[in-house]
Amino acid sequence: MDLGLTKSELEFRDELRAWLKANLPKKSSQAVKTAESAAAYHQYLKDWQRKLYEGGYAGVAWPKEYGGRGATFIEQAIFQEELALADAPERMGTIGQGLVGPTIITVGTDEQKKRYLRGILSGDEVWCQGFSEPNAGSDLASLETKGIRDGDDFVVNGQKIWTSYAHIADLCLLVVRTDTNAPKHKGLTCLLVDMKSPGITVRPLKMMSGDSGFNEMFFSNVRVPANRVLGQVNDGWNVAITALSNERANLGSGLYVVFKRNLEAVLDHARKLRRHGKPVVEDPVLRQKLAQCYVDLEVFRLNTTRALSNLTKTGIPGPEGSIQKLYWSELNQRNAEIAMEVLGSHALLSNFDSGRWVYNYLRSRGNTIEAGTSEVQRNIIAQRVLGLPRSY
Repeated sequence: MDLGLTKSELEFRDELRAWLKANLPKKSSQAVKTAESAAAYHQYLKDWQRKLYEGGYAGVAWPKEYGGRGATFIEQAIFQEELALADAPERMGTIGQGLVGPTIITVGTDEQKKRYLRGILSGDEVWCQGFSEPNAGSDLASLETKGIRDGDDFVVNGQKIWTSYAHIADLCLLVVRTDTNAPKHKGLTCLLVDMKSPGITVRPLKMMSGDSGFNEMFFSNVRVPANRVLGQVNDGWNVAITALSNERANLGSGLYVVFKRNLEAVLDHARKLRRHGKPVVEDPVLRQKLAQCYVDLEVFRLNTTRALSNLTKTGIPGPEGSIQKLYWSELNQRNAEIAMEVLGSHALLSNFDSGRWVYNYLRSRGNTIEAGTSEVQRNIIAQRVLGLPRSY
């Protein structure tokens, strides 16, 4: 396999690097500790998304007719990698661009494509994803939020939880149960919901890392027009799987850069910090663990390349995305634990690297839950990659 970039891909990379050098915004000074600073930071991110859109770098692999660049999946991966290398601001529209938009392109009506896609790319509309519920997280098909047809609308009642960006979202890709008599996978429908609709209540959830990016959502007689159905009524399971496959296929290249940067920082500290009168890096046990971190990171890079190769051939995200999601989430947890072990008490200090290490450690605990738990990913890999029978 030739892992090198083609001439056109190198030209795209160099063009992007030059654009980032000229347009990358200064780091935001907002600490996001108050409502005012949070609002300012969110506007900062929306401004950054607008700049990407105007520069032609939003929706890199989206078709041109929908506002994208019409580039290849490899160029999309280059884009993600270069953003990470430049330490660019996060993209508030990640769910819209990586999950909702590609699903609308695949199964949406012409009217829905015209209405929603450009707003996703420009950052004018932020999306959230209403999937998980208190009693239906890993087993999504057991969800209980109902959407009952009433004339030209569906009336939605129920609750969702662990919903990223719901507190600032304009729209939501919501999965509801529309047929209570059908088998649980057969009676679901996906709706495109206006978050300003009467009857929606959002409550942020405080995590142990200090973030409040996840939310609870409550729906009380929320009316959603029937033309907001994405795909077909009672075929929401297949639409949801399409959305999740897109989500899991769009992470690898940028994450590798972030993980590598973190490992290099830990190695640098290990060479400088002393414990029991010796540099930490001379501890033989920690040396072995750090070496394993390096090996695991290279395995992740090669798996990312393999998944990208398959995506380039088929154009459709496959179950291989579950391999990536399972691997990076558990890899990040292991590396965060080893970083804490290497850095010792320093990692707990808020003025040591701005408290990044204890934050990374606490935040990484959610990696094996969000975007599909490790247990779910292992079942997908077993059935759809290895061809093993279902586990009952």
